[in-house]
Amino acid sequence: MAVADSKTATKSSFESIREWVVEHKLRTVGCLWLSGIGGSIAYNWSQPAMKTSVKIIHARLHAQALTLAALAGAAVVEYYDHKTGKTQDRYPKYLPLDTYSQKD
Repeated sequence: MAVADSKTATKSSFESIREWVVEHKLRTVGCLWLSGIGGSIAYNWSQPAMKTSVKIIHARLHAQALTLAALAGAAVVEYYDHKTGKTQDRYPKYLPLDTYSQKD
């Protein structure tokens, strides 16, 4: 029984993180870019044989690759949510459809 409770708690925390990421895709990608460039600069600064300009260029390239991967992941999540119908609950609160009536 305790195993089922821990799975439920883990699933709910995972689901809450996933829902936050779905709601804040661009913020997530921006944070990944910032952490990628920071981590890459920290790693490149430990390499004494490289010039400073090369360290900065490598950090930018690593962060760019991480950003592209994050954008691809966000696209996959959006596609999955669209296929399962989870986005239907999210968009009507932003677009009230009753104010836009169609004329016959």
